[in-house]
Amino acid sequence: MSKKSLPATQKQGKARLGDQIRSIADRLKQETDVQIKTTSRILGAAAQIAENHDRLINEVVDMVESDLNAEKQVSQKHIYTVDILKQEFKTLRDAKAYFNLKVSSWESLINKLNAPSNQTSIIQHKNQLNYGLTDKNMIVSEDNFNNIEKLTVILEPDVAEMFPNSEAVNEALRFLIRVTSKNSF
Repeated sequence: MSKKSLPATQKQGKARLGDQIRSIADRLKQETDVQIKTTSRILGAAAQIAENHDRLINEVVDMVESDLNAEKQVSQKHIYTVDILKQEFKTLRDAKAYFNLKVSSWESLINKLNAPSNQTSIIQHKNQLNYGLTDKNMIVSEDNFNNIEKLTVILEPDVAEMFPNSEAVNEALRFLIRVTSKNSF
């Protein structure tokens, strides 16, 4: 009698062991499916991040190229002739003083003004004269804050090294405005 019951017990043990193995296999398959789905989502998110990064880089490159083209156009617009300068200034002395250049004739002044190396400094000099900025450490009264056109900001020394004049500050702020407004969510 004990011989007959032993095989039945072994069959039940094998059946339980088989069920446990199938259960473990099913759980592993489910976990693998979850891992595959999670990995797929992570890869999708990474691809989206890369696409957004590339788009942002392209936008920044486009803005920088646009700024460089605009700067090139501005510098090309400042071509001086003797007639233009004579209309603007009464004497050669006045013109030399305005541009802070040492020359002996109208022609030599034109040559210096139209030289590519002088274009940027002349434009900056004119803008500084137009804005009337004479001192980086100028103290501003509070009533100037009511008129935004005449707003003066005092730059810390480390910032002033990077932005030597109001044109550089305005250019950097306009660039920042464009980047943030294009990429605001």
